[in-house]
Amino acid sequence: MLFGKTEQLVKRILVVEDEALTAFDNESMLGDLGYDVVGTVDSFEDAVRLLDKERVDLVMSDFRLRSDKTGVDLARAAKERGVPTLFASGYEIPNPSEVAIGCLAKPYTERQIKKALECINRHLAGKSVKPQKGLTLFFADQA
Repeated sequence: MLFGKTEQLVKRILVVEDEALTAFDNESMLGDLGYDVVGTVDSFEDAVRLLDKERVDLVMSDFRLRSDKTGVDLARAAKERGVPTLFASGYEIPNPSEVAIGCLAKPYTERQIKKALECINRHLAGKSVKPQKGLTLFFADQA
């Protein structure tokens, strides 16, 4: 750590989103912010395949997916693999604190994604965090 800057622990992000335009926007924004997007998929099955194949530091997932399973199912599978999930959704998510590290409410901006990821990174580095508007964080028992 140089000059008080927190080491970036979240570098590789898996984007899981069923709306093509939102998925493209998320991928572009994350790339612009310097993150490596491991993949952008729209189903539980494709996401789990990538989780098993690639090193992933964080899953950024919508609640609704293009499959019978939801983002909660995916967050549970990711947690079993030691990977935290940030929900990015406009839907009410049932019991998100049981499976996710946080929720970012849609619609959101690139600045809000940046701040959310900075908060998560600070938490994973053991530092205190104050989330911004539109972001709810859950830190108990997370990967």
